[in-house]
Amino acid sequence: MNAVDRTDSMGAPARTGTRAPLREHVANSVRRYLRDLDGCDANDLYEIALRELEIPLFAEVLNHCDGNQSRAASMLGIHRATLRRKLKDYGLA
Repeated sequence: MNAVDRTDSMGAPARTGTRAPLREHVANSVRRYLRDLDGCDANDLYEIALRELEIPLFAEVLNHCDGNQSRAASMLGIHRATLRRKLKDYGLA
């Protein structure tokens, strides 16, 4: 069993160092969101999750790159036109 396969008592990925991997934070947030629904149905959870992840991801990477969209797109591994379209879609342009 490698480090990725290990889980803690809550089923979250085990930490291998001093920092928790991003997926652990995401899993905890999704767990909390589903618990907070308190039995209510959720529709389009995939689209909601993508939007909720992409908005702060783009904002923070752009901030890190001092607003340089070419650098941010490269860091994200997407084309600059894709970044620009998504920024516009999210009202971040």
